[in-house]
Amino acid sequence: MFAHRISNLKPFHVVVLTVLTALFVTIPGLTAAERGFTSLFNGKNLKGWKASENVDSWSVKDGMLVCAGPRSHLFYEAKQPFKNFELKVDVMTTPGSNAGIYFHTTFQDEGWPSKGYEVQVNVTHGDPKKSGGLYGIVDISDPPVKDNTWYETRIVVQGKQIKIWLDGKLQVDYTEPTGKLPNANQPGRKLTDGTFCLQAHDPKSVVYFKNLRVKRLD
Repeated sequence: MFAHRISNLKPFHVVVLTVLTALFVTIPGLTAAERGFTSLFNGKNLKGWKASENVDSWSVKDGMLVCAGPRSHLFYEAKQPFKNFELKVDVMTTPGSNAGIYFHTTFQDEGWPSKGYEVQVNVTHGDPKKSGGLYGIVDISDPPVKDNTWYETRIVVQGKQIKIWLDGKLQVDYTEPTGKLPNANQPGRKLTDGTFCLQAHDPKSVVYFKNLRVKRLD
């Protein structure tokens, strides 16, 4: 009966039915883990981002954000601040390099961001605080990743809780104390809201970022 009905369809209807059937078969398994995410980087240029200090420390090559040069921070120009979210970033470090991923921060012209938290990006740099750690709060000394290999950093902030995964392996599960600052010397290092930024740490560090995408959890 179904075959008889298809045979009576006009060519246009057959094409539409074929496309819909293909989508039904392929989309659920392909995009389930990415459903609800929005890309933050177009893979072509720095549109939507603003760099501080040494702007030439940032470039785009082959769909990647390239971090190479003196200290600079590349801020995402969010139309609305992010509070509760899930952020995924593919990262590749090179030997001896150092960088970072900030959240709940805001643009500043120079210096290390005074607002927000930093997720460390460092596999073999001399700093003992390594990739996947919540810098200065919950530090990691032996991350399950290597230089010259892509790995996914996943950050989830919900309420007072911060979780960080590297390639699906949980590194940090931290709950910010209510009414208490983690570091009195850095009053801006607390959960509020804001944007994201990437860090160019020093001239000897070369780090690559791609597939930056976020999902709001508000």
